[in-house]
Amino acid sequence: MSALLSAPASETATVEPATVAARRRRGSGRWHRVGVRVLATAALLGLWQLLYSLRIWSPVLLPSPRAVWDALIRTSTTHDGTVGYQGHLLIEHLGISLQRIALGSVLGIAAGLAVGLLMGTLPWVRVVVEPWVTFVRALPPLAYFSLLIIWFGIDESPKVWLLAIAAMPPVAVATAAAVVGAPTALVEAARAMGARGWQVTTTVVLPAALPEIATGIRLAVGIAYSSLVAAETVNGMPGIGGMIRDAQTYLQSDVVILGLFAIGLSGLAIDGVLRAIERRLVPWRGRG
Repeated sequence: MSALLSAPASETATVEPATVAARRRRGSGRWHRVGVRVLATAALLGLWQLLYSLRIWSPVLLPSPRAVWDALIRTSTTHDGTVGYQGHLLIEHLGISLQRIALGSVLGIAAGLAVGLLMGTLPWVRVVVEPWVTFVRALPPLAYFSLLIIWFGIDESPKVWLLAIAAMPPVAVATAAAVVGAPTALVEAARAMGARGWQVTTTVVLPAALPEIATGIRLAVGIAYSSLVAAETVNGMPGIGGMIRDAQTYLQSDVVILGLFAIGLSGLAIDGVLRAIERRLVPWRGRG
């Protein structure tokens, strides 16, 4: 009897060190990745400085890292009575752009979810709508931006619509494919238990489709972000894309590169947030 009672304790004692060891491995692996990324970034900055020092290209074409840093300070502060860049601080330019991306992405994702769900559940909708979704996905944003300006003018509306249209197709395609590929066994089991129509869709199909839908949403936000400069080519100030376009006009390559860094780094931050939300909503992804 004593042997039987002591068995679970010994198993627990074996499992706990294994769990601690696994956590330590994950922690060391995380720090290793951080170290590699820091070294890679330092190497790229060193190469950049070296190319600038060799004077292969004019400073107008390739400014130094210090020049870009000075542009960051200049656009983030008030100097000689001038506020940031063209009367707005860098954080204000970025904030306005993020607002546009957020609104456009939400509209595009909502439309993509609705269209994708209909395409996945109703075959005739898929036959009719899928070619048009593919058609829109193939269009570069600038191709329809001019038409949006004719329709909506030069205020915020065409910018938001451009980002929404760019964000819609990835979500629609991912949602439709995920709904069609939902496990047949789970669907049949739900029907055998009395679920019908949208009950099956909401309780079985959508949870099974969440991983692919989450990937589609991340792609949609990324595409909307990459369309930002196109959306802010007309009346884009304040806005990070408008700042880049204006700096390009005056050959201020240091400000252009600074704007690119602002877009890229904020894009990485947004993708990290989306990944964290995905891990919370789909904790089973990547397991088993």
